[in-house]
Amino acid sequence: MNTNKHGYPTPETVAPDVIEQDRKRAYWRANIRLIRTLLIIWAFVSLGCSILFVPLLNNIMLGNVPLGFWMAQQGSIFTFVILIFVYAIQMDVRPV
Repeated sequence: MNTNKHGYPTPETVAPDVIEQDRKRAYWRANIRLIRTLLIIWAFVSLGCSILFVPLLNNIMLGNVPLGFWMAQQGSIFTFVILIFVYAIQMDVRPV
């Protein structure tokens, strides 16, 4: 690290550190936003579609099965796997 005659870092060495910290903060801010969004979807599917809205969803038939039952048994699992893939792809695409 370059220092001046008083031992303090020169602006050339301080600026990259500040830029790097800003990049890290922006990365984690975006990561937390993505996690929050995926958790909201997860909560809606697991609580809403599988428990709270089952009577409404049971009016819709998916083949020979009511949609509320299907969401509680299979649909929520499919949604959770899709959420995992979305998170993994987003983390792979996002620069560090």
